[in-house]
Amino acid sequence: MTAKTFLDLVEIKTKLASLFPFLLGLLFTIYYFQVFNLTNSLIFFVAMLLFDMATTAINNLMDYQKAKAAGYKEEVNIIGQTKLSEKLVIYLILSMLTLASLLGIVLVIRTSLLLLFIGGLCFLIGIFYTFGPVPISRMPLGEVISGLTMGFGIFFIIAFVNVDNSLLLDLSLHLPEFNISGNLWSLLIIFFVSLPTVFLIANIMLANNLCDLEQDISNHRYTLPYYIGRKTGVQLFNLLVYAAYLVIVISVLTGWLHPLLLLVLLTLIPIHKNLATFNQAQIKEKTFIVSIKNLVLFSGAEVILLGISVLIN
Repeated sequence: MTAKTFLDLVEIKTKLASLFPFLLGLLFTIYYFQVFNLTNSLIFFVAMLLFDMATTAINNLMDYQKAKAAGYKEEVNIIGQTKLSEKLVIYLILSMLTLASLLGIVLVIRTSLLLLFIGGLCFLIGIFYTFGPVPISRMPLGEVISGLTMGFGIFFIIAFVNVDNSLLLDLSLHLPEFNISGNLWSLLIIFFVSLPTVFLIANIMLANNLCDLEQDISNHRYTLPYYIGRKTGVQLFNLLVYAAYLVIVISVLTGWLHPLLLLVLLTLIPIHKNLATFNQAQIKEKTFIVSIKNLVLFSGAEVILLGISVLIN
C-alpha cells in the first residue's frame, strides 16, 4: 500500500473541517486567555487527525460493503478503486483508533479526568456517525450533531487542554464523592465564538443532503431536508451563513474578538455569489462544492485575522 493509497482512503483533502476549528480554537485561546501549551496542543492535533481519518475510513468501508452487498460495482467506492482488501482497511482503522485513544489518555493524565468523558462522547459520536444500523448521518439531527461535535467540540477541547482547569472546567474525585466546577461565562464565550464554524460545518452536511434528497428518499434515508423540504432547506443553508457573520460582529462589539475580525465581512462578496449559485440548483457534482468554498473563505479569513490579532495583542 502506497502513501497515496492511504491518503485516498482517509480522504485527507476533506480534513479542513477538523483543521479550521482546531486553528480557530487555538488562536482564540491564545488571544483571549493568554495561554498556550505546545505539548498538549500537538498531542491533541495528532489524536484529532488520526480519529478523523479513522472515521472517514469507516465511512468508506461501510459504503463499500453496502455497494458490494447490493450488487453494485465495487469500483464506485474508494476501497474498490484502490484495490485495498477489507482486512487491511479494518486493520488500519483499528490502528488509528487505538493510537488516537492512547494519545487521548495521555492528555487526560496531563489535564483533567473530565476530558475522558468529553473525549469519549466525541469518540462515540464519531464512530456511530456512519456506523451501525441507523447512522447519525442518516438522521434529521445529523447537521446539528456534526456541526456541534466538530465546530464546537474541537474548538472547546483545544481550549480545554491549554487553559488551566480551574479557570474553565474541572472534575475532582474524592470517592464516593465528586465535584464539577468551572466558569460558566468562559464556557458560554467559547461556545458563542465557535458558532460560525458550527454553522459552516453543519452546512456541509446540509448541502450534501439537499443534493442527495431524491436518492436518499429512494434508499429510505430520511435526513433533515426530507422533513423540512428542499425550499426551507436552502433557506436554512443561507441563514446559517449570514448568522456566522452576525456572530463575528457581536463578538467584536462585546470585546471577545479584536476589531480586526470585522474584515471577515469582506468575504461576504464572494460568499454571496456562492449562495446565489447554490440557490439556483443543488447538484452534487456542481454546487455541493459551494459549502466547502464558504468554509474555506470564511474560516480561512478568520484564522488569518485571529493570527494577526494574537501578534498585535
